[in-house]
Amino acid sequence: MIWKYILVSILQGVVEWLPISSEGVSTLTAQFLNLTNPLDLALFLHLGTAGAAFLFFWKDWKKVLILRDKKLLKFLLITTTVSLIVGFPIYKSIDSIIEGINPQIVGQYLLLITGFGLLFTAFFQKSKRKGTLEGNKIPVITGVLQGLATIPGFSRSGSTIFGLSLGNYNPSKTLQISYMMLVPVSVLSSLYILVFENNNILNVEGIISLIVSFVVGWFSLKILINFSKKVSFFGFAFVFSILCFIGFLIQYLF
Repeated sequence: MIWKYILVSILQGVVEWLPISSEGVSTLTAQFLNLTNPLDLALFLHLGTAGAAFLFFWKDWKKVLILRDKKLLKFLLITTTVSLIVGFPIYKSIDSIIEGINPQIVGQYLLLITGFGLLFTAFFQKSKRKGTLEGNKIPVITGVLQGLATIPGFSRSGSTIFGLSLGNYNPSKTLQISYMMLVPVSVLSSLYILVFENNNILNVEGIISLIVSFVVGWFSLKILINFSKKVSFFGFAFVFSILCFIGFLIQYLF
């Protein structure tokens, strides 16, 4: 039984950073392996990859926590608040949504739209730009998109990267902000699941899964960040748009 949880957590650690919906992949894999509470497990495993993002960007988080980077703090507060406002009702009503329409199908087509959006920004924005955190439009947009990622199949990474691509950021800064956004919402959603949802997810299997997703997530994040520093914004957005299309095809076919 434990190998099933390890497999799901390895997938979570790798796919979390890619625009192909780690939540959708983890949920579908857990369902296929007949694990209980697959959606809650997928959401819980975000805590492991969020821990990896927190450790990887510790220097930046330290500046936020001691109020040395107030612009980034404000950005994260806005995105987290908006994400919770949008995402919590979706999470609570997901069962009733399933009765009327398959949210996985909705997520697939939202992922397809995200791919076209990234492709658009790849062709119509400059390849070298200087990042900035000024203005509230970008954090609100990315916060909404992150909240919508509660829908299984809709990529959190892909959608927030698309939202950030509408601003003035270089590839590595785009990834950094997108992955730092993951931390507060993952911590809060995991705490909610542990405290208010009676699903016994914090057991031996759950703890081992959390550790595996953390370790795999850290190494895969390091590889991706190194890649982002070597490409132009065009190449970065183009590659991620292709990954969105691949993710759509995988979900559509399987």
